[in-house]
Amino acid sequence: MIIDVHTHHVPRGWPDLGWPEAPRLRVESEREAMILLGDREFRRIQDDCWNPDVRLDRMDADGIDVQVVSPTPVFFSYERPAAQAAGVARVFNDLALEICASERLVPFCQVPLQDPDLACAELDRCLAAGHAGVEIGNHVGDLDLDDAGIVQFLQHCAAVGAPVFVHPWDMADSPRLRRWMAQWLVGMPAETHLSVLALILGGVFDKVPESLRICFAHGGGSFAFWLGRFENAWHRRNDVVGTSLLPPSAYLGRFSVDSVVFDERALRLLVDTMGEERVMLGSDFPYPLGETPVGSLIRGAGFLSEESRAKLLGGNAARFLGI
Repeated sequence: MIIDVHTHHVPRGWPDLGWPEAPRLRVESEREAMILLGDREFRRIQDDCWNPDVRLDRMDADGIDVQVVSPTPVFFSYERPAAQAAGVARVFNDLALEICASERLVPFCQVPLQDPDLACAELDRCLAAGHAGVEIGNHVGDLDLDDAGIVQFLQHCAAVGAPVFVHPWDMADSPRLRRWMAQWLVGMPAETHLSVLALILGGVFDKVPESLRICFAHGGGSFAFWLGRFENAWHRRNDVVGTSLLPPSAYLGRFSVDSVVFDERALRLLVDTMGEERVMLGSDFPYPLGETPVGSLIRGAGFLSEESRAKLLGGNAARFLGI
């Protein structure tokens, strides 16, 4: 079974969310629409975001058996009052179930992460309704993943057996980052790297049980490349960096990453660093910066044995999903 753990959906319309700059959709044809933030154009999308038949046809063409279908992060609404964000989550989570009626499409929900009690309640509601896990952003404002409320939510995910997919969002902005899509090319990898550090140096892995299944998008960002620098700092500046019980490399078995790195040399480093049990096929479908054809990097990687290739293409994801 070939499983893609990193894809997104956008419904074909939703009710007014209740504030002037809220996301809305301008449908321009049967196949195209524009996501708007208030009146500002955010992203043009096609019907593969909302039409399951188109999505399944694309999956068949790429030889993909199952997709994990997560929200598009612009809808997280972490900056809004918690009750309002909970309402937004309910809207998009219920619409996701309509898109993912096929057993080949596995929905992950979103939650109002700024309020741990509401987040836990929405996760429980969604698991009962048919969602298989949850996608969260990598931070809530200036709070990273070691914030006490977010740790409470991760502990709840471990307790109920819900896999967690962490996706970067709301990247830092400056004139230097507005050129060449630098927020996506530099900001996203850095954001993801920082969030892995927060789980380690913030002591989160020392506080949550090992049963927590958590995966980071985009190959874990720049983490694998800079693990040596991280490890060196933990030992040489332990007075500042040594805030975890163990050195960083001791936690590599506590999380997974997807394979969206686009280069065989990067994939080899990722597998060498994380281990072949901790890398899963991901594509970022259906967005333009995703991998296409899906799975081509893993399928064509000459350094992988057939057994290892099978793990990356689906075996690891099956374990992550609990299937």
